[in-house]
Amino acid sequence: MANWSDPRSDIAGFGGTTVARGEAYDAGLRSYMLSVYNYMASGVLLTGVVAMLFASSGLAHQILAGPGILKYVIMFAPLLFVMTMSFGINRLSTFAMQAMFWAYAAVMGLSLSSVLLVYTGTSVAQTFFATAAAFAGLSLWGYTTKRDLSAFGTFLIMGVVGLLVASLINLFFRSSAMSMVISFIGVLLFAGLTAYDTQKIKSIYAYVAGTDMMGKSVVMGALNLYLDFINMFLFLLRFMGSQRD
Repeated sequence: MANWSDPRSDIAGFGGTTVARGEAYDAGLRSYMLSVYNYMASGVLLTGVVAMLFASSGLAHQILAGPGILKYVIMFAPLLFVMTMSFGINRLSTFAMQAMFWAYAAVMGLSLSSVLLVYTGTSVAQTFFATAAAFAGLSLWGYTTKRDLSAFGTFLIMGVVGLLVASLINLFFRSSAMSMVISFIGVLLFAGLTAYDTQKIKSIYAYVAGTDMMGKSVVMGALNLYLDFINMFLFLLRFMGSQRD
């Protein structure tokens, strides 16, 4: 039986031609996935640099902990970027998508600078490297597994929606026990999404290879993995993070 996730099974031809096409497809896929990972890693790096600079400058505490509308702009601007990129992918150029991705990563750095105000630098670094190791393992599994993970996609997305609702409810109750349960579930959900999104990005290559959508697909794939990484990091930080005195 042909592998469900291997579009090469649909390639016409036989003998050496089929082998050559398969090798070309594999090379193209590796290049495509490498581009996705490079964008994602560069985005995380940019976010980290901006967060550290903003926090160390004193502006983060002044703006995010003080009055004024600017802190709300910083908090909700990343959501606006994600929505614009998601719903405007067909209208925006590849260059515009790339520019918005970098702008999004920078704005996220401003927003996440609050993490460095709450938790010690050592615990943030430890959590970051733990998240990076987990992400690498999960993404590798999602890339190499022969199991179809698409069936888990709806369940995971519904879980994230439920997680958001629970988080909003806990804003009123402020239950530490509920907060820990939410964090635990959050880690599991975004761990699953890391593997699921990796497999999804891999499968999309067969449809965008050689088209104008390929560059945009790379950016959106990087954005999805970036969101998985950042959210897993934030939820894990609630367990591993040590708050400042």
